[in-house]
Amino acid sequence: MPDAILNPGTTLNLGVLAHIDAGKTSLTERLLLDNGAISALGSVDAGSTQTDTGEIERERGITIRSAVAPFAAGGRQINLVDTPGHPDFIAEVERALSVLDGAVLVLSAVEGVQAQTRVLLRSLRRLRLPTLLFVNKIDRAGARSDSLLADIRARLTPDILAMSTVRDAGTAAARTAVRALERPEFRREAAEALAEHDDALLARLVAGELPPADGVRALLARQCGAGLLHPVFFGSALTGEGIAALTDGITTLLHPSRTVPAHSGPGPQGTVFAVERTGTGEKAAYLRLFSGEVRERQRVTYWQREPGGRQAEFSGRITGIDVVRVPGAPDNRTAHGAAGGTAGRRLTAGSIGRVRGLPGIRVGDRLGEPEDRPEQFHFSPPSLETVVRACRPGQEARLHAALLALADEDPLIRTRAAGGGATSVLLYGAVQQEVLAARLERDFGVEVRFEPVRPVYFERPEGRGEAVTEIDRRGPNDFLATVGLRVEAAPRGAGVTFVREVELGALPRAFHRAIEESALGALHQGVYGWEVTDCAVTLIRTGYVAPLTVAAHFRHLTPLVLMRALQRAGSRVFEPYQALEAEIPEDALNAVVGALVPLGAEVTGSTEAGPSWRVTADLPVRRVQEFRQALPGLTRGEGAMWSRPGQDRPVRGPAPTRPRTDGNPLNREEYLRFLADRSLAD
Repeated sequence: MPDAILNPGTTLNLGVLAHIDAGKTSLTERLLLDNGAISALGSVDAGSTQTDTGEIERERGITIRSAVAPFAAGGRQINLVDTPGHPDFIAEVERALSVLDGAVLVLSAVEGVQAQTRVLLRSLRRLRLPTLLFVNKIDRAGARSDSLLADIRARLTPDILAMSTVRDAGTAAARTAVRALERPEFRREAAEALAEHDDALLARLVAGELPPADGVRALLARQCGAGLLHPVFFGSALTGEGIAALTDGITTLLHPSRTVPAHSGPGPQGTVFAVERTGTGEKAAYLRLFSGEVRERQRVTYWQREPGGRQAEFSGRITGIDVVRVPGAPDNRTAHGAAGGTAGRRLTAGSIGRVRGLPGIRVGDRLGEPEDRPEQFHFSPPSLETVVRACRPGQEARLHAALLALADEDPLIRTRAAGGGATSVLLYGAVQQEVLAARLERDFGVEVRFEPVRPVYFERPEGRGEAVTEIDRRGPNDFLATVGLRVEAAPRGAGVTFVREVELGALPRAFHRAIEESALGALHQGVYGWEVTDCAVTLIRTGYVAPLTVAAHFRHLTPLVLMRALQRAGSRVFEPYQALEAEIPEDALNAVVGALVPLGAEVTGSTEAGPSWRVTADLPVRRVQEFRQALPGLTRGEGAMWSRPGQDRPVRGPAPTRPRTDGNPLNREEYLRFLADRSLAD
């Protein structure tokens, strides 16, 4: 194995994505086997695959968490990132997209283009992520090739080029043949496909000039790299047919993203896309490094996005790095350190490694400089909330700690105390809930029950409001502190910001920190109990009595002041929507539209799309699952739908409320009793 395989710029981080049961994990196994990374083919049914390592994944035969497996091909290391196919685990796919250089989107030659396939390719194209299509299961009964290519052009994307042909599709004797650009007929077909995005090439073709094979090959690699054209390969992960051609496509058409040398930037830059626990319970983070390098024992700074959009800075010292590398490749070590001159591993730009020693690290955290833009989602965040309770008394604290640990792996589940020892979590659906229950029981020894799910809303300030509570030992202020806050609406998507109009030195730093943390924490439950977003909070007045005032006075007083300011600004509850698109038979159009309207949808369009019709609508997130379940019956099983985060809307009528768990700072007496009871309990 050449040393150069681990040099910056030679590692390709490749995602494998698919609709559930298209054969994604089986393809991962076959690529590893055929390229010498493993000695035997793992089986999804037998639970012996390299990437589905958890017991629950093995039992269910589905991928739940992203996993990384490397192999060597074409003179470079390729890190395969296997992602979940079930929609309930779409957040895992979301995180994987942020660290990929390219992707292979797997389709079944039998089922063809499925709903999740279209969701995934739309997101990949939006990111301009280079993507190859692999049509799997050509040896299964019912497999198609030419008619499936027509379906892909009509229902997925017209920007494709078939790189192989299939003989005896749908039988055990199915075989593929690579199409050579040296043959004029295929070279012309490829050039015509490329000319859709290249005016100069189109002019040459119109003039009767057919470029040479090498020229077409270079243009194909360029357009594939830009995410404009998607080469299609046929094969079978089960038999290995067509895998060599796919591997050649991966190594010649997909290329590592450009990385920045360590000396040219302000420091290492990277993203954490997965977190797991080692056998000793230590947290290990999968880090994709985009620039610079990190080493064992190095102190690093990372940024964590908190609810509402605020970014918090943390730092820590890396105690260990396990670089993801091909078995048998030279270990990536560098001499450094103090006495003894021990060697430590280093992670270089473009590579992925498991980093240990950062106990506060979470999925989605960024190493280096913070992002200067709001977090963007390609898929919808969780839209359902449920309350989890321990079945056995006395395990409440254990349950809460377990859920906090799981939230490190998936921050979108967003835990919060729900009172009575219960904890609320955000979810995508029933399968995710079942997996969560199984993990709590197996990994943490806590058997749980779930309350019925409910939709998630949020609040925004409508205007501007101020409130001040002054120090007055004789008056209603029970705290030796003065706090004045202004709350006002911020632009959509701005999240939550906290600024000071008072001088930073007017208070001890610990008091400033107590006010800011308490204010941001109080916004987790607004006037109606929902999280507040797109909100600017300004500290306008402070005061304290030395040496009697302590940080707890500011921490406890701030929620009272903040809620008064928010009430004066006015708070309105909003409901998240999804922009939905359904592809349906023509004769089902009236039935589908008729089903959408009672669900609160606004139908935004209906257009003819070849043999089908495409209906678009804005639908409340809480009703999407109902429509998804009804669609097969309305369309004889021929309809498909996909959706993305849409424009939220104000709730009409009485605002829905959520039970409070913060002692209710909207009511002074109730809040003070809550603080007193908590103090006694402590």
